[in-house]
Amino acid sequence: MRMMRGIRWALASGAVLLASLTASDMVTAANGGAGSVVDAARIQAANAMDWLSYGRTYDEQRFSPLDRINQGNIGTLGLAWYADMDTARGQEATPLVIDGKIYITTAWSKAKAYDAVSGKLLWEFDPKVPGETAVKACCDVVNRGMAAWGDKLYLGTLDGRLIALDRATGKQVWSTVTVDQTKAYTITGAPRVINGLVLIGNGGAEMGVRGYITAYDAQTGKQAWRFYTVPDQPGKNTEEYLKKAESTWHGEWWKLGGGGTVWDSMAYDPATDLLYIGVGNGSPWNQSYRSPGGGDNLYLSSVVAIRAKTGQYVWHFQETPGETWDFTASQHIMLADLEIGGNARAEERLLLRDRPRDRPVHLGQQLRAGELGDRARSGNRPADREPGIALRQDGQALYQHAGRGGRAFVAPDGL
Repeated sequence: MRMMRGIRWALASGAVLLASLTASDMVTAANGGAGSVVDAARIQAANAMDWLSYGRTYDEQRFSPLDRINQGNIGTLGLAWYADMDTARGQEATPLVIDGKIYITTAWSKAKAYDAVSGKLLWEFDPKVPGETAVKACCDVVNRGMAAWGDKLYLGTLDGRLIALDRATGKQVWSTVTVDQTKAYTITGAPRVINGLVLIGNGGAEMGVRGYITAYDAQTGKQAWRFYTVPDQPGKNTEEYLKKAESTWHGEWWKLGGGGTVWDSMAYDPATDLLYIGVGNGSPWNQSYRSPGGGDNLYLSSVVAIRAKTGQYVWHFQETPGETWDFTASQHIMLADLEIGGNARAEERLLLRDRPRDRPVHLGQQLRAGELGDRARSGNRPADREPGIALRQDGQALYQHAGRGGRAFVAPDGL
């Protein structure tokens, strides 16, 4: 019951925020108007009234400019309305807010639409995910949200489907299976839509799958491209970036899947058409089983930049070479334009990178060449050391430690 009360407040608070808009704003939204179609220009413009994408904007900063609720009046707010979910299972979705309506996904990949001011349920959709799918999910039957484009909404289902819904009615427009459903793939992450392509990853790295992200045409559901994050058996890889990754693996990893699922984190830079994806852990976790003899195991635990239009590999930055501790790169990625000058200090212990050139912005002590690898192989990883940011002398490895857990980073050649 505590979980359900939390859900009630989350929806109610969203309604209160929207209710703070002017009456004329809400009338315009209710009538549809020019803002009824969601496209790239509208997402980039980021009207304060709307929340059009999972991270609100392509840079995924999740910052709302709404300011009518502040320190001076927050104490006067009260519950406007609430809506019960139909299950006490995990609820992790970020709602979309479009033209005065709230769109949310719930456990078991269901979707609902509400009038943001009154709380009236407008429609609901149940993809009828088979109950036996739950055993494939590492972390409950959750769903993190939807994407919007044109007059449609898009959601992934736990059993690996990508579904397009009519935003006005909640009726299914098209559905496509994005995974091999005989394997332990799941989808819990929210799709993103970039220039008419719906992007969706998957989960299951704990269960022995091979990770990838796929782009589908927003109108038809036809696959446009697919980007794999770990190589297949040597001789079967056609992409150059996968051929190069082969040498970083040992044994017969492809029989175990390899892992590296893109289950949540993405961010997009329209200026460069670079899509940044966060790659998860290996499968199985223990590298001695997954890749006997070690190796960096690319592109596990990496931030990878690819062309959003084509899925072409551009660059990668591996956070944890030879990942064996579930030190993933799947935390939220946020893009920002920062001015750093003079003797600025990295007080927040953040790793910063120059997006277009993929160059690290760093401060800190240097490690002798090979020290990071020695620590990792001995189990005495950076997490066991003092806080700080460090760069290896040959420019090939970087680690950060903020006092609780660490990360190891490998940069491309030539930095």
